Amino acid sequence: MVESLILGFGLASLAAAWLFSMRVQSVSVEKGASSPEEAERLNKIAKAIRDGAMAFLFREYKTLAIFIFVFALVIGFLIDDPATTEVREGLYSSVAFVVGAVTSILAGFIGMRTATAGNVRTAVSARESLEKGFVTAINAGAVMGFGLSGLAVLGMLGCYMALDNVLKGQEAHTIMEILSGFGLGGSSVALFARVGGGIYTKAADVGADLVGKVEAGIPEDDPRNPAVIADNVGDNVGDVAGMGADLFGSVAESTCAAMVIGAIAFKGQPSALLYPLAISCLGIPSSFIGILAFKAKTEEQVQGALKNMLILATVLMAIMSYFLTMYLLPTTPFTLGTRTGVTAQGVYLAFLSGLVSGYLIGWLTEYFTSHAYGPTREVAKSSETGTATNIIYGLALGYNSAVIPSLLIAATVVIAVSQAGMYGIALSAIGMLGTISVALTIDAYGPVADNAGGLAEMAHMGADIRKRTDILDAAGNTTAAMGKGFAIGSAALTALALFSAYVTQCQMDSIDLLNPWVMAGLLVGGALTCAFSAMTMRSVGLAALAMIEEVRRQFRSIPGLMEGTAEAEYAKCVDIATQASLREMLRPGLMVVFTPILIGWLFGQEMLAGLLIGALVTAVIFAISMANSGGSWDNAKKYIESGAHGGRGTEAHKAAVVGDTVGDPFKDTSGPALNILIKLMAIISLVFAPFVHNMGGVLVKMLQH
Repeated sequence: MVESLILGFGLASLAAAWLFSMRVQSVSVEKGASSPEEAERLNKIAKAIRDGAMAFLFREYKTLAIFIFVFALVIGFLIDDPATTEVREGLYSSVAFVVGAVTSILAGFIGMRTATAGNVRTAVSARESLEKGFVTAINAGAVMGFGLSGLAVLGMLGCYMALDNVLKGQEAHTIMEILSGFGLGGSSVALFARVGGGIYTKAADVGADLVGKVEAGIPEDDPRNPAVIADNVGDNVGDVAGMGADLFGSVAESTCAAMVIGAIAFKGQPSALLYPLAISCLGIPSSFIGILAFKAKTEEQVQGALKNMLILATVLMAIMSYFLTMYLLPTTPFTLGTRTGVTAQGVYLAFLSGLVSGYLIGWLTEYFTSHAYGPTREVAKSSETGTATNIIYGLALGYNSAVIPSLLIAATVVIAVSQAGMYGIALSAIGMLGTISVALTIDAYGPVADNAGGLAEMAHMGADIRKRTDILDAAGNTTAAMGKGFAIGSAALTALALFSAYVTQCQMDSIDLLNPWVMAGLLVGGALTCAFSAMTMRSVGLAALAMIEEVRRQFRSIPGLMEGTAEAEYAKCVDIATQASLREMLRPGLMVVFTPILIGWLFGQEMLAGLLIGALVTAVIFAISMANSGGSWDNAKKYIESGAHGGRGTEAHKAAVVGDTVGDPFKDTSGPALNILIKLMAIISLVFAPFVHNMGGVLVKMLQH
């Protein structure tokens, strides 16, 4: 019964993705363009963006294929206990890892294809009306939202059913431990997609802004700028493929954590055992209704429509999840781990706390980053006195913005644990991710609208079309910032849920903070966050240096480029961004992947527990502050460009452009990648818990003897 329900929702989600894709494809560029010549220009530019995005993805996937193969061997070799031949956990975990990785790759690929097809169709739709442009961009984003949700649900259900069939007679918790490999695969791909995509997009963005806008004094999407195509490609690889892989990993990991923790409590009760996966499915119809319920006909309605989609989906999710919880969970109090007297109502309250907290964190992110509110307007005003004050105010805003979201996460943890123990934390994470279909739709809408504006500028469609795409893009910038806040909050709860499952797996009744190995782990975890942030920031800087030099070279050496009589060599900038991102993503990625295994093997499970806690606390603060500083710098620049504080070309505008350039890797590379750092280290620790428990602490044992 439950399996059929989950299967139905998963298939329905893929059907919805197909429906939205057909709606995007139904928009004809040739019919929407004002002339055959304009249609030809639009198709040529759109093809360059699409080819650049696909070239990057295929080269990234080749690199990932090697990593997936090697790491699958590592999983199979380290997890299997040579003394036990009853269940080859390592073998099955490695297969689940590969399935999770491939599913995540497939979700990103589908979303990318539709986003790069939707941008040009959004531009021609905007010629007809603002409403048509809005609908086309939303449809393109919805393909990613529902495609990812469907693949995640079906992938986890398929893995569970296959393992249940192959391992008949085995304990449920053994199957769930193996299933964690699926989440590990998704999160591993997410790390490289986020870091690689973030480096790509920010290298192109920094090169385009500093040389084009500041030095050459030309508009952001001017076709004379050699980095403009790479910049548009970067929007897709970072905010579509990268964000999609990030949230795919969160969904898989939080669901796996809940199922691992609940496996013992719900032994022999498949309906209750699959409850975390079933309740995740309710976000699919909630999101579908939310998206179809709202449209935007005027400028004032665009941002409101996006917010109302999320609000309606959240309310519907809260209502439907109550009835499903009462139906699937035991009607009498039950025991979950060390927590006795747990009720279905308590589990629902834990889930609801995450759902509400996620929305509030998103709203707070909007408050701190949108130029409609005071904090970002203060950053814009500070630009009047130069770059230094702009950066000081932006940093201060980021630090301050981390306070209330951290308190909300803390309150969610307290409520969840008080109601359902560690299981409650996992359910709160699932609650925060409950509306992922609509949240990811809104997030993917942003780069589609942004690219549409670039296409309108480069194809000379006219100022009125560019004005409409700018309206769509402005709303997308705000909702993208909300999406980052949402992703950070869900990552914190997901990592905490995975940590709880790790502690359970290692049979640790408690963690002594006065234990020197635990204290050492706390400090190493905090330092790891700093090292990772520094590596990714520096990687953007190195890639941007190469991009800046190439853009300057083309301005110097191509006769007629600045006059608009010659065409820039866009492909060279695309290639520079691709090579730099693939080269620079490896070091931070491998550091995150192998640090938990090495720490556990050398120093034992207690130090690894400290490492996870230290990284979790510091990474959440870093991620929120960096994302919000970057978002505020970006919108402060846009606020000045709208005419405030003197408008374009003033010293305040130049200062704001520099601040935005500093903020780019904050909000689109290092900040978002920290989400995956804490989740990936936690799920690696969970998957390798048998190895750490049985074989870990070799150096500690040597020192003790």
